[in-house]
Amino acid sequence: MADFNTSIKEQGDVSIINLKGYLDAHTAPMLENNFVNLISKNKFKIVVDFKELAYISSAGLGVFMAYVEEIRQNKGDIKLSGMSEKVYNIFDLLGFPLLYEIFNSEEEAIKKFSEK
Repeated sequence: MADFNTSIKEQGDVSIINLKGYLDAHTAPMLENNFVNLISKNKFKIVVDFKELAYISSAGLGVFMAYVEEIRQNKGDIKLSGMSEKVYNIFDLLGFPLLYEIFNSEEEAIKKFSEK
């Protein structure tokens, strides 16, 4: 099985989920747990940093769709940052740039939350 792990750090009222490795059907539940835990703590401003993510499958993409509505209903959002061109192309192919703001860096994504 491919390696995958996540880590979460807080910067002010924004939670940053760092992804590393291969996000697929076997590893997607780890990311789901991150979203469930953050939502249970009423943390709805979330940046997902992809800079160490090598691969994402449709199952991985589905995790974002599963939680974005609930997060936005609570006046939060999921912002994406640091994607490799390969990962971005998968998101782009499926129209995700229309649904999510995608930033080059984690810092830009965090800053966007403070502009509202």
